[in-house]
Amino acid sequence: MSESYLFHGARLDSVQIQETLDHLFRTNLALQEQGRRATPVCIWGMHGIGKTALVQDYCARKGWQIAYCAPAQFEEMGDLHGLPTRVDPDPEVIGDEYTTFLPPDWVPTEEGPGILLLDDLNRADDRILRGLMQLLQNFEMFSWALPPKWQIVATANPEGGDYSVTPMDDAMLTRMLHLTMRFDVRAWAAWALKEGVDPRGVDFVLTYPEVITGARTTPRTLTQFFEQIGEIEDLKANFDLVHVLAMSALDEVTVAAFMAHVNDDLSALIDPSEILDAPKFEVVAKRVVELTQGKDQARRVDRLSTICTRLYLHLTQADYRPGPTHTDNLLQFLLLDVLPNDLRVSLHRDLSVGGHAKVREMVKDARLSLMLLDGI
Repeated sequence: MSESYLFHGARLDSVQIQETLDHLFRTNLALQEQGRRATPVCIWGMHGIGKTALVQDYCARKGWQIAYCAPAQFEEMGDLHGLPTRVDPDPEVIGDEYTTFLPPDWVPTEEGPGILLLDDLNRADDRILRGLMQLLQNFEMFSWALPPKWQIVATANPEGGDYSVTPMDDAMLTRMLHLTMRFDVRAWAAWALKEGVDPRGVDFVLTYPEVITGARTTPRTLTQFFEQIGEIEDLKANFDLVHVLAMSALDEVTVAAFMAHVNDDLSALIDPSEILDAPKFEVVAKRVVELTQGKDQARRVDRLSTICTRLYLHLTQADYRPGPTHTDNLLQFLLLDVLPNDLRVSLHRDLSVGGHAKVREMVKDARLSLMLLDGI
């Protein structure tokens, strides 16, 4: 992230932000039950990094309701308050009439838990931002109120650089708690694989994480591109079409890297399930050795690193269940001579820390322990 951009709050990856939201919302709900004021949350980050999707995924995972609002689309305060309507309690009485407001249809009406998402908050005009201050302070406008157990989450792009945003003054900033979302390739890959993003694309990003420039190439544009090539089985045979699709979504440097990736047959990297479910590991071992052989006999450590990361993500999924060949095959992979010891140590450590109990048992082996000790 460029130092020319102004962010607020700790810089966290998507997993850390969701864990932090868990704590903040527990506290907010407890405060609301006591009749005290909850505090909204603002998630800052570069465009296309997945801020909106993170909030939507959070609600889906929790089974919470979500109400979406894009304040940048508001042109006047009536868009925020709703339309006024005249109420006449008794037509026979003159002077008892009064005006009330019909809330906009995006305002939730049922009790939560739920999240009101104010997306791209600082893209709104200054007048709209000022109008939202009461909502951020009291979870209500003068014309409507959020039902019980609702939270407010805003997303925002940083000030500075080329972003067309409206600066928020201290009075508004201090009404919210702030977090900044940073891109983490592992967290994105875990999300992408869960969402069915083309594994060839995930392998590419894991191999070349530096392509996430934050300009034309973002997690969002990469996902859009990978969705377009998902139905193309042979990327090399459709090289020209793949190039056109890549140019439509990504910057030229990333396009060049991806097309080289296709020419290099890196799109055919071995899948974690192929390693774990192989009836004969010798076949898998031969493929791994072949994949590590680059031009002029140079060892392709980048390919091994990607395979290790994919294995870690696969084995640490919440719904992972060990198969009959998984333990033996995983150990044989970790014992491969072609695997650099730093990758071996890293994968073993990550599985020992991030895996559930059955995965931690899978990597307990005397031969592996000796090899790890010898490499220290």
